[in-house]
Amino acid sequence: MPLGLLRRKKKLNTKETSRLVEGKQKDAAGGSVPEPRAPTRRLVFHTQLAHGSATGRVEDFSSVQELYAKIAGVFEISPSEILYCTLNTPKVDMEKLLGTQIGLEDFIFAHVKGIKKEVNVFKSEDSLGITITDNGAGYAFIKRIKDGSIIDSVKTVCVGDHIESINGENIVGWRHFDVAKKLKELKKEELFTMKLIEPKKAFEIEPRSKAGKSSTGNIGTGRETLRLRPKGPAIVEEVPSETKAKAIGKVDDLLELYIGIRDIDLAFL
Repeated sequence: MPLGLLRRKKKLNTKETSRLVEGKQKDAAGGSVPEPRAPTRRLVFHTQLAHGSATGRVEDFSSVQELYAKIAGVFEISPSEILYCTLNTPKVDMEKLLGTQIGLEDFIFAHVKGIKKEVNVFKSEDSLGITITDNGAGYAFIKRIKDGSIIDSVKTVCVGDHIESINGENIVGWRHFDVAKKLKELKKEELFTMKLIEPKKAFEIEPRSKAGKSSTGNIGTGRETLRLRPKGPAIVEEVPSETKAKAIGKVDDLLELYIGIRDIDLAFL
C-alpha cells in the first residue's frame, strides 16, 4: 500500500474515533444514554389464614386486589373468599385492619368467608349505631357497633360482618359510603333485612368485639411502609410522624361522626 494512502487512512480513523468519543460525551451530558437502574428491593411478606393455616409468602403486588390474589394463590382459594386482612393479629381487630399501608415487618392474616346469616332489624331511631368500612375490593363490613344502639341490641350482628345485601338488594361491589347512605335512607319505624357473612374463626370463643376508637392502627408498625395504590406500582415510604398520625385520626373521627364511615385513606388525603 502506498505510504500516502496509509497516512490518509490513519487520519480518517483518528477523526472517526474523535467523533465517536465526542458523541458519547454529548449523550452523557444530554442524558440520552440510559443509566443503569438501581436494583429494586425484593419485599416478601408472610401470611396465614386467620382461622388457622400454614404460613405462606407473598410478594410483587401493588394493590389490595393483587395482594388478595397472591394470598388466594398461596392457599389455593378464590380471591372472592377473602373478606379483609389484619396485620400482626388473627383476631377480628378493627384497629389492625390492612388499609393501603403495610409495615415492612408486618405479618398478614387473611379473614375468609364463614357463616352466612340473615337478620331483621326494626329501625326505631334515625341512627343504627354502626360504622361501615370496606376492604377496597368490593366488600363492605361493620367496623364498629355503638353501645346501646339499635344494632347493639341485635346480638347476631358482630363487628367484622360483611354486609352482603339490604332488603334483598345485593350490595357487593359498593363502597362503604354508599352502603352507609343506603342504611341512613331507610325509613324510620320500619323493619328491614340484612344478609351478612361473618369471617371464619378458629375454635376459641371470644367476646363480641366493639372495636377501638381510632383507625390509625392501619399504619404499619415498621419504620417504613409499603403503600398500595389502585394504579401504578406500590411505593415504600416513611411512617407518618406522630403529629400527622393524630391529625389523620381526627379527620377519620369526623368522617365517622358525620357520615358513618371510617376511611384512613380519605383521612390521609
